[in-house]
Amino acid sequence: MDFDMRAFAAGLCAIPSTAGEEAAAADWVRDRLDNIGFETYTWEADADLLADHPSFPDEPEAIDAVGRRSVAGVLALGGADVEGDADGRENGSNGNAIGDDDALTVVLNGHIDVVPAEPAEWSSDPFEPEWGTTDEGDEILAARGAADMKSGVAACVGAALDVRDRVESGGIRLPDGGLRIVVEAVAGEEDGGYGAATAALANPYPFERDAAIVAEPTELRPVVACEGSLMAELRLVGRSAHAATRWRGEDVLPRFEAIRRAFSALEDERTRTVSHPLFEEFPVPWPVVCGTIEAGSWASTVPAALTAEFRIGVAPGETVEEVERAFRDRLDSVVDDDPWLREHPPELERFSVQFEPSEIPGDAPIVAAVRAGLADAGLPDVEPVGATYGTDARHYIEAGIPTVVFGPGTIDEAHYPNETIEWEAVEDGRAAIAAAVGRFAGRSR
Repeated sequence: MDFDMRAFAAGLCAIPSTAGEEAAAADWVRDRLDNIGFETYTWEADADLLADHPSFPDEPEAIDAVGRRSVAGVLALGGADVEGDADGRENGSNGNAIGDDDALTVVLNGHIDVVPAEPAEWSSDPFEPEWGTTDEGDEILAARGAADMKSGVAACVGAALDVRDRVESGGIRLPDGGLRIVVEAVAGEEDGGYGAATAALANPYPFERDAAIVAEPTELRPVVACEGSLMAELRLVGRSAHAATRWRGEDVLPRFEAIRRAFSALEDERTRTVSHPLFEEFPVPWPVVCGTIEAGSWASTVPAALTAEFRIGVAPGETVEEVERAFRDRLDSVVDDDPWLREHPPELERFSVQFEPSEIPGDAPIVAAVRAGLADAGLPDVEPVGATYGTDARHYIEAGIPTVVFGPGTIDEAHYPNETIEWEAVEDGRAAIAAAVGRFAGRSR
């Protein structure tokens, strides 16, 4: 069956696969991969397993893994066929065996979860994909997930099929054991990497993985270093009083402002003192953002309680624990200057999922393959760069699988209303990823 990448991307974008609702999208992808010759595997996020991962909460009941289904399709090219099992079915049931034990394996990864969309902020239904054109006449796909990153998943599927066609036509020289391409569509990347972390910790395949490309929207630039983040919740306690006699109370808001200013000053210090050559272009390489604040209970009452949530950037080469310690020390300095806080110390605790930073060498073989693939596809070669966001690449790198982040679209469209991607970039991404896989296979002979 022919693969229609446009229909695949639009069809996947039509499924509202927000956190915990990925199963329908995973099943949809699996059906289509089955129909075009992939051997498919599925797995569920494992709360017990993830609780042992430092990025996730320590208690399994605090990890909502229900409905977090991921799917992968495997193409085995060249080498000797071997028997195996995928979800209880005989491999080769759709004409594709899992490949030789010695086959070189490349994972092409993308996530199928999307962040929520507020329909009132969109000019059209975010889950009814629309094709259009820019003012310059470039074709675009508009939908939640178009850029981040369902079009990237579609490009990975197309790239894998293109490599298969090139192998069959003799256009790619394979290593002796053959080549195995795995296309993953994983759940839960936006809130920590449920699907990728499970796959990294408990390999869902009966073979090992040699390298990976995560097709997040990087404007077709190879990203080799991703920032991490500490997610921390601050809780303050004051003393309530009638607003007419506010001097009898202890207002938490000025104390919060003192803490926020201290954290902002530490952000400035870290911008000057924590350096990394791939992050020099960013005005604030390790951002500190207070994303939510809840305080007070009544307009005529001195606010006596406050909860605020912070996202704190972690540089490659640092750990979440090290950065947490620095911000705790700065919080302690504020407490030392305030008699009320000394008697009623604030609490700063991690919440949700933590993102450790990740990095691989800029001359790693999979990075070199991507750069060569860009040239083969007639696209500009770009030096490896860093990114101030986190990705699922960290889970694979931690598992010993060299991983580069590289895909079509721009992060500027991610999470935005009227999210779009230029379709020519998706076609270019498909061509570059296919060429990169071919280069990686060829250099491994």
